[in-house]
Amino acid sequence: MSLYWKDKKVLITGGSSGLGRNIAETFYLAGSEVCIVALEDNVHAVAQEIGGNVLPVQANITKQDDVEKIREAVEQRFGTLDVLVNSAGRSMRGKVLDTTPEQFQSLFELNVLGTVRCTRTFAPMLLKNKGHIVNIGSLAAKSAARFVGAYPATKFAVAAYSQQLRLEHGAEGLHVLLVCPGPIERENERLYPLEGIEGIPDEARQAGGGVKVKKIKPDYLAKQILKYCEQRKPELVVPAKARLLFAVLQLFPSLGDYLVKRNTP
Repeated sequence: MSLYWKDKKVLITGGSSGLGRNIAETFYLAGSEVCIVALEDNVHAVAQEIGGNVLPVQANITKQDDVEKIREAVEQRFGTLDVLVNSAGRSMRGKVLDTTPEQFQSLFELNVLGTVRCTRTFAPMLLKNKGHIVNIGSLAAKSAARFVGAYPATKFAVAAYSQQLRLEHGAEGLHVLLVCPGPIERENERLYPLEGIEGIPDEARQAGGGVKVKKIKPDYLAKQILKYCEQRKPELVVPAKARLLFAVLQLFPSLGDYLVKRNTP
């Protein structure tokens, strides 16, 4: 693995489980100094499992006071930051008209505003170091689907925010990578049960809302994220063929909708 990541200081939100943990492990094995953040108190045990010097912080990124606590911990241990991975987030299911404003607000608080809070807090360090921001989106950041409630709206917002950061700060040396994966293989159950699964097709309750693509191995995706960061690329879409659908959706929306319906419940 590249020596580029040796001794880099890396912060991963949602780093105690799922893709966030795989990303943390991959950075650690590449020689980086890693801090993982999670809401659950098992973050300390997970940090020990990844590596003895991984910094664990239990915090809620929907609260600015907690984000400041993360910043203080990073400054005290690392003194600076080279990479911020905004991985904390959750999905949901449900018909869009059955999804309440309160459910939209709750999901936006974590998936979007949590990303905004962490990014703004650590931006001075990242700009100084010409560092990296990795925002975990989804295929749903580029194409909506049926029966996933507020989820696509939040991921579209993450995609737009990532582009704005690139446009406004790319010339200053800040690299922003938007990661848009399909459904990811899971070894364990979700930390938080899916909301709003009543009244929708059984297929839509599956990973990725039942989209008809092969599940992605999280270790592979984590390694691709490091590779794309080192190459300072703007987007990582897995599977890559999904880009064809996204292009069709922009040029021919009706045809794009037809294709989405063909490949989702």
